[in-house]
Amino acid sequence: MDQTVSKREQEALRYIQNQVIRGRSPSVRDVQEALQYRSPRSAAEIIDRLIAMGFLARGRDSRLQLRRTPEGARDHARTVDVPLVGTAPCGAPLLAEENVEAMIPVSAGLATPPHSYFFLRAAGDSMNLAGIQDGDLVLVRQQPVADAGDRVVALIDGDATIKEFRPAGDVIALQPRSTNTKHKPIVLNTDFQVQGVVIATIRDWTKG
Repeated sequence: MDQTVSKREQEALRYIQNQVIRGRSPSVRDVQEALQYRSPRSAAEIIDRLIAMGFLARGRDSRLQLRRTPEGARDHARTVDVPLVGTAPCGAPLLAEENVEAMIPVSAGLATPPHSYFFLRAAGDSMNLAGIQDGDLVLVRQQPVADAGDRVVALIDGDATIKEFRPAGDVIALQPRSTNTKHKPIVLNTDFQVQGVVIATIRDWTKG
């Protein structure tokens, strides 16, 4: 870890990182209880120090965001920081700064330059037969086009969805791959945008 980061700050940062990647923004009270501090003030002071050092930031609705990883926490292999985003609110770009929950280091052998990448947290079971479960993180290579059969992230009316890309003449079908028969194909023409192609799925990120 960085020399400027104390052991207590390392523990707090690790706990907050695990919670944010799970899609939760821990409160001061959560940090206090998880790390057994005597008072909320101790937890608040550590959070403030981590923000001042640039490891954390406060996003919309005061949610904690991860901005960088201490150098000592990285593997010696060359890595690139990839943003983890949630579903974009209607009208906001998917990769707008306010949507970035964390910056996650990824091997440059996986997130290969010169392409850009992002992580998206999957929600629901519409792609469980394609190996994407609820809560998984999917690594997405940014690109506006896709080939038939690609698993894509598409933006429809400001919401991101993960589906299989199936062109059919003048229309596109976004096909679910699910054991749940309630999921049906979404048929579109030009009223959506491909944000990228899924190249990897990461399950149980915070377990172990």
